[in-house]
Amino acid sequence: MKFKFFTISNVTTCVTVALTCSSGFSQEVQVVKIGHVAPLSGAQAHYGRDNENGVRMAIEDINAQNPVIGGKRVKFEIQAEDDAADPKQGTSAAQKLCDSNVAGVVGHLNSGTTIPAAKIYNDCGIPHVTGAATNPALTKPGYKTTYRIIANDDTLGKQLALYASKTLHLKKVAIIDDRTAYGQGVAEVFKKTALSQGIQIVDEQYTNDKATDFMAILTAIKSKTPDAIFYGGMDPQGGPMLRQMEQLGLSNVKFFGGDGICTAEIAKLSGGAKTLGNVVCAEGGAALSKMPGGVAWRKRYDVKYPGQFQVYSPYTYDATFVLFDSMKRANSVDPKVYTPKIVDTHLKGITSEIAFEVNGEMKNPATTLYTYKDGQKTPI
Repeated sequence: MKFKFFTISNVTTCVTVALTCSSGFSQEVQVVKIGHVAPLSGAQAHYGRDNENGVRMAIEDINAQNPVIGGKRVKFEIQAEDDAADPKQGTSAAQKLCDSNVAGVVGHLNSGTTIPAAKIYNDCGIPHVTGAATNPALTKPGYKTTYRIIANDDTLGKQLALYASKTLHLKKVAIIDDRTAYGQGVAEVFKKTALSQGIQIVDEQYTNDKATDFMAILTAIKSKTPDAIFYGGMDPQGGPMLRQMEQLGLSNVKFFGGDGICTAEIAKLSGGAKTLGNVVCAEGGAALSKMPGGVAWRKRYDVKYPGQFQVYSPYTYDATFVLFDSMKRANSVDPKVYTPKIVDTHLKGITSEIAFEVNGEMKNPATTLYTYKDGQKTPI
């Protein structure tokens, strides 16, 4: 009886210890949420899905490392919010992420949503890194929580205008913008640089980011016989604009734009219009084929998210790693502790070597111009 009691007691003790150890181990796994905000509904939802896919891929790759930060195993999760490309909804989404105590944010997509959201993140002490919003005004307030890992509109608009002047030798350009922070911003930079190069701005027209009928403004522009039209806006308007240019006989007019129209989607939205071949657009980064890890990463992306790639997902992927890298170097997931480390980032991303200026802008950001050949986006 004594021997049996001893055996059962020890087995029970061992089971109890095992359960305790298991319970203790599970308690050591800390869930850390990374917020992401982009339009997941409306005409720009294809951008938003692409951006979110980049964050999800990064989180999966980070979790596969079984990271330990501050002595605890960490598991990252995404908290995805939809701002519908609307500034009011964007600030609501930002406040929700603050209230949820996320550790950091990747986003937003649009400058018009990112700029007002930046103040909210600053006020609640959460860092955010955008891989898409390009208006230079984003970093002007000097928030220590705001970072951008893509070239801004000062670079994009300038490079497009210089290409129009020095390479294509264009003399007359008309400008259209959608009155958003992004559209106005990139159009203003293009205009300023074009004028400095002796290009004549023959007309300026305005639309909005919900419009689909541009016949009236294009007819007005046609009478000014421009060599090119610059459009400051996104592809849901750029695609129909190209179709209507063809309908109006503007088939020989170049069509310039920033990264907002520089997507795979615009080939579909233009509905096979020949004017797609006249597009010259700019992206704030290297072509995927020239990114350090771009080709291999894109293959993985296409397996996970076939047919969804647009523009910015490589940048949102790297933006997520910027937050993770800063947490590792600070040995903390607390935004108050790790945020000061972001400015000292020196990270080999898939898009580039990532380092920041004091104001949160990228150091030495690349810019690539593209055109469309046989419907395919092609680096110039």
